[in-house]
Amino acid sequence: MKIKIYISLIGILLLSFQKMVAQVLVQNPRCEMLTNPLGIDAVQPRLSWEIGSSARSVSQKAYQILVASSSEQLARNEGDLWNSEKVNSSATVHIKYGGEKLASRMRCFWKVKTWTSAGESEWSAPQLWTMGLLYYKDWPKGWIGFDQAFPWDNMKTDSRLSARYFRKEFQTTKAISYATASVIGLGLYELYINGKKVGEDVLAPSPTDYTKNVKYNTYDVTSYLQNGKNAVGTVLGNGRFFAMRQNEKPYKIKTFGFPKMLMNINIVYSDGSTANIDTDGSWKGTADGPIRTNNEYDGEEYDATKEAMGWNKVGFDDSKWLKAEFVQEPTGRIEAQMNENIRVMNTLKPVSIKKLSGDRYILDMGQNMVGWLQIKVKASKGKQIKLRFAESLQANGELFTANLRNAKCTDLYTAKGEGTETWEPTFVYRGFRYVELSGYAYQPSTGDFIGKMIYDNIKTVGTFETSDALTNQIFKNAWWGIAGNYKGIPIDCPQRNERMPWLGDRGAVAYSESFVFDNGRFYAKWLQDIRNSQKEDGAIPDVAPAFWRYYSDNMTWPGAMLLVTEMLYKQTGDLQAVQDNYPAMKKWLSYMQDRYMKDYILTKDSYGDWCMPPITIEFGRGKSADKKYPSELISTAYYYHFTQLMMQFAKAIGREDDVAAYQQLGDQIKTAFNQKYYNDKGYYASNALTDNIIPLYFGMVPKDSVKQVFSNITYTIEVTNKEHLSNGLVGIQWLMRCLNDNGRPDLAYTIATQKTYPGWGYMVENGATTIWELWNGNTADPKMNSQNHVMMLGDLLIWYYENVAGIKSDGEAFRKIIMKPEMINGLDKVNASYKSIYGLIKSDYTKTVSQFKWNITVPPNTTATLYIPANKRNEVSESRNIGDIKFVKMDNGKAIYEVGSGDYSFVVEKK
Repeated sequence: MKIKIYISLIGILLLSFQKMVAQVLVQNPRCEMLTNPLGIDAVQPRLSWEIGSSARSVSQKAYQILVASSSEQLARNEGDLWNSEKVNSSATVHIKYGGEKLASRMRCFWKVKTWTSAGESEWSAPQLWTMGLLYYKDWPKGWIGFDQAFPWDNMKTDSRLSARYFRKEFQTTKAISYATASVIGLGLYELYINGKKVGEDVLAPSPTDYTKNVKYNTYDVTSYLQNGKNAVGTVLGNGRFFAMRQNEKPYKIKTFGFPKMLMNINIVYSDGSTANIDTDGSWKGTADGPIRTNNEYDGEEYDATKEAMGWNKVGFDDSKWLKAEFVQEPTGRIEAQMNENIRVMNTLKPVSIKKLSGDRYILDMGQNMVGWLQIKVKASKGKQIKLRFAESLQANGELFTANLRNAKCTDLYTAKGEGTETWEPTFVYRGFRYVELSGYAYQPSTGDFIGKMIYDNIKTVGTFETSDALTNQIFKNAWWGIAGNYKGIPIDCPQRNERMPWLGDRGAVAYSESFVFDNGRFYAKWLQDIRNSQKEDGAIPDVAPAFWRYYSDNMTWPGAMLLVTEMLYKQTGDLQAVQDNYPAMKKWLSYMQDRYMKDYILTKDSYGDWCMPPITIEFGRGKSADKKYPSELISTAYYYHFTQLMMQFAKAIGREDDVAAYQQLGDQIKTAFNQKYYNDKGYYASNALTDNIIPLYFGMVPKDSVKQVFSNITYTIEVTNKEHLSNGLVGIQWLMRCLNDNGRPDLAYTIATQKTYPGWGYMVENGATTIWELWNGNTADPKMNSQNHVMMLGDLLIWYYENVAGIKSDGEAFRKIIMKPEMINGLDKVNASYKSIYGLIKSDYTKTVSQFKWNITVPPNTTATLYIPANKRNEVSESRNIGDIKFVKMDNGKAIYEVGSGDYSFVVEKK
């Protein structure tokens, strides 16, 4: 009897253990890929979630979503807005809301549960999204501002304009249930309630072409309000609205006017009644505050003696302030900002401080960073502390500023003389490693300074580490460069008088970035910027938003629209990106065909293979890289490639008629291209590396010529270039994948780890902590020589993840994964991870002469095809039981298996 009881207890314990191990959770629920977003304007928002389970081969069978108008109803499992019921589906991403019509300011509480092969989950934790102001009439009737310069401003030269301060006091009359603020502050704003800054965002909102659209942000301000009297205050900076060099080249530079704002604070009282605090004529304002000027290129000047203590609190005497003026509204549509704002994402401590002549010191942050410097200083009233910023030093220890062109990159702080004063700028940033300090009456210490790194508030989703120190440093440099150039738009560089969202810089690089940062919303917003910049005839500019009016008509820069759309669809499964951008892409291709295609050759190009490396480092010394070598070969090859992408897009959204049309056009272009450019000796045009790589990678080379063309590519690299690259911006986007896909990952690795010119390793060897704009960034003419650019990353990071680590999507969004790491001599360990929209993917391997160990993670609701390096099937073992894993076949030194989700540990003992 006791034995039976023990057996029963053991059985119960085993079942409990199995249930615990196989427990299924709903994780990371998101609305429009955001966590608890406020003030959205998607009327059918898309919901997504991840499945968490330690069991293997977990797949979703069904889900149910509840959306309720109150948290209490949701807790009772009442979906009065939407009850999807149980839906038999494996889908966990981009599920469109299908319930009641959503209205402005509506609060939507939701949760989801899932049924899987490992069991049923509990309901997810309750989530929230709120609707923004969906109609023009929901907004206050008036924008406020000052549409004028003041005597201390200077608009003639450097666009010096002081910040605008606005305030208003109001009264709450009852107990508050909740309150939200919807704010548009152009160009930039900071919002305060009762003396406290609202939120952690900086340099908000994201910049746009304000004649096309303006973005608003929504904040929960319930906790900032108090019973009775309250005060709200805003500070408006210039940003891109009041342009940095608007009078320098008016034909080129777009500007939009003086700073202005529109705001609504909606208060919902506990009894259900509401009150609205709006921008109107009752507000007071001044431009005679402490921020005397703020210019993204030149810096910020702050006079602490001008501070008005308590200006954003109740009881401040604003009798000397001006009455806020109603001003003209911008012509752009008002839209909710669906991408994350910029925040302070990291802080750095200086590594050293050295004295120069006089009262000047050089501060070294140890890293080329993007952001600003917070200072602590003791100084007499009126004493000025000057901060000048640069990326590097001259040989004599002075700042190297020639590559800033006419950007001053200088902050000026005027002390108020009250003990230790702490200050940091509000509306400017720059790229820098070194700071020249002057005006101190004593020697400052490194403890007086904090570097604040800013970029869009998006998560780092990728890690990558190997046994090779140089590779690790290149990856680190890439991280710093990518992050630093996220500014609501993808800027080219953060230091000189440019900082523009050039399309050509982000073609394949956006794809590289997606393995490192969760940049889906960021690039979806940028695609909208590109759409908005398209002319009626179909032309797309080289810069978008078109802050600079460059419409040069070429394939490689505007074509970034197609490449970024492809990236979003492939990496995140965002079909909406294809649907939204398809008409604009089609219109642009028709425009280029109509104007410039002759006998199926696209005869218009602008940049060629931009910024190709000079033959030697010395040959390029002092020479400008700002030279264009247009190439019809490049433009025609790209047009062909885009026909292939359009076929994919058309199939995805059901435009079958277009598929056939693009197929026919692509075939005609390919034929004409080969007739004009292919040489029977196995190369294209003049046998330049990029001229051969592009048609080979794009699939334009006749099958019987592929081997010969690739042989010419490898000969150019190995013999002519002595195992170095020779590509500019265009060719570098395809180089690594072209070599890998044609069986030479070893050559790709050799190029990637060269310490001599030209290459990424050469940058590191010469002190780079980010990625240079030019391969010869240490010798080129400084007028176009940024030390923090991402364009020359090309497809390096794609190769790191997809080929070195073996983390690649098979189709869309990593629902199916190809894990095929290349075994490269000299690279004995790789440990990488990528947080896909389904969950974490990991690849961690170590290899020796006799053994290969590989630990992998495949997220729930996905499957992976594994390519394990082995000569025989019986060399492979797995920590649990290799016999339980589906073996497919042996192929070319690989044992191929198919697995479901879970953690796996493989060992190959070579016999």
